[in-house]
Amino acid sequence: MSNTSRRSVLAVFAASAASLPLAGTATAPAHAAGAASPTEPLAAPSGLGSAPSSVTTAPLDASHFIRETLRSPLTATVLPGTPRRTEITSGGRRVALLTHGARTVLLPGPERTFTENKRPFADLFERTLPDLKLPVDKRSYWGSSPGGGSWSTLGPVDSDYSVVQDTGVINLTTANASRHASVRDDAIADVDVRSVARFDKVPTGEACSYALSFGYEDPRNNYRARLSFVTSGAVQLRVEKEVKDVVTQLTTSALTLATGVPAGTDWTIRVRREGSRIRVKAWASASAEPSKWLVDVTDSDLGAGRVGLRALANQGCTSLPMKLLVSRFQVTEATWAEPPTVTHGDWVRVLPEPFDGNWTPELESTVRAWSGSTAPDVLAYAAMFLPGAPEVISGSGPAEGKKVLGAAKYGYENAGGYRVEGADFHEYMDIGWTFPDGAHTGPHSAQKGALDCSGYTRMVYGYHMGVPMAAKEDTSGTRIPRRSRDMADHTPGVRIARTDGVNPPAAELLQPGDLVLFNADSGDDGPTATADHVGIHLGTDTAGKRRFLSSRKTINGPTMSDLGGASLLDGTGTYARTLHTVHRI
Repeated sequence: MSNTSRRSVLAVFAASAASLPLAGTATAPAHAAGAASPTEPLAAPSGLGSAPSSVTTAPLDASHFIRETLRSPLTATVLPGTPRRTEITSGGRRVALLTHGARTVLLPGPERTFTENKRPFADLFERTLPDLKLPVDKRSYWGSSPGGGSWSTLGPVDSDYSVVQDTGVINLTTANASRHASVRDDAIADVDVRSVARFDKVPTGEACSYALSFGYEDPRNNYRARLSFVTSGAVQLRVEKEVKDVVTQLTTSALTLATGVPAGTDWTIRVRREGSRIRVKAWASASAEPSKWLVDVTDSDLGAGRVGLRALANQGCTSLPMKLLVSRFQVTEATWAEPPTVTHGDWVRVLPEPFDGNWTPELESTVRAWSGSTAPDVLAYAAMFLPGAPEVISGSGPAEGKKVLGAAKYGYENAGGYRVEGADFHEYMDIGWTFPDGAHTGPHSAQKGALDCSGYTRMVYGYHMGVPMAAKEDTSGTRIPRRSRDMADHTPGVRIARTDGVNPPAAELLQPGDLVLFNADSGDDGPTATADHVGIHLGTDTAGKRRFLSSRKTINGPTMSDLGGASLLDGTGTYARTLHTVHRI
């Protein structure tokens, strides 16, 4: 267990998980790797510029003083059904729910709202794609961005796209054919986004152009800030919208930014969209960013959508083939149109031993102490690894001087740009760990600050909440195993539900804090299928859907969002369809 100040951690949640330094033990969160701050100060509107994630409590009300209103004695009642549960009430009101054989306890408390906003990222294309050793239908031509989801590439042929030598390549081989590359997150509303790219030739015959797309619904419906590279070497800026194939200029005329520009000159386009206001600037990347916006217009025809890039050789271009070489694509700030939000008054605490069904004076004393407490619980700790969560440094113990809370990534990137799993809780802290059976696991320096799905679960329930852990596999049922497939069968606690091999479990008794395990991509189906992903159930969102937290490759870290698959247990999404086991620690 860490000796991190619980009072300091609580300060984070009382003020939401903004970039708030914690006195003495914490530092403000770092910006995304390589992210550049805006040149000019911009007032932060609602959404843009706000904390990427937050946990807020309701205004002070009676729920903060539950312990003062508990009547004596408390009443314990065993509820019908399986698993066996004991409800503790005071004056007819539930004050705790205990599950026989489990350590987690559900208690009412002050209402909290959990929200996750966009994660800033910069894609520097540090990978080599496609992998020609894979079958054609398995090849990824631009792979995944480090935070905005995988790239979707659209053009005459897939091989017009590749990534090589830290560069995303779009190959223009056919005049008047648009190539579109966009990150698959299609719910970006307000955004501050930029790209850096160059053409390998000065076009002849007719111009070529590259554009930064936003509010992108599809190739026929999008906004774009477009740079035209004309045959004289001039560079011109246009801002356009395309609605149902009809292109409208949002500026009265093209702005000529430079003349005589040689081939291979990098140009940066930056767009900041806030509501209906669209501001654009572009400049030769070797120069300083202009202090003023070149275009400032309003338009509201298109709503939330993707961000991405477009390349085009005009009809009559005679210098083909030409290549657009993209060295950077960066989202500095962004918001969902409707960020995923969960609000409830459930708090999840952990007993030192599993509840054996006997309601004792010692247990009553524990529940009374917990009632109304706002000390961080399981869900608070789980939220402290979401985007924007500030760092908390341990003041003593085996992790002294190490980060024990704060926004986490999923894992380091391999040569193909894919996130590598394998980051356990102690690797996040960059320390080795000796387990109760004497097994020792050293840190992997490349996984510092990272947590894969099971590592995230172990960090919350094992390191912070004190549930024993195993170094690897463990069938004793007394320690949390390392892998999700073993967690499904051998995690301490009680199984709540499991698939019949065909349908996901209904999980009627699911409650916040339960582990949710999925057979999402292992390829095995039927009664013998195993779990390959694990998360922590958070609660019901504003749409009435059950939402969970897990660490995912696509978004590069812990999330409650829907990037790369809805984090929901209801509906027809990947995780709703592949729910395998529900387990209560």
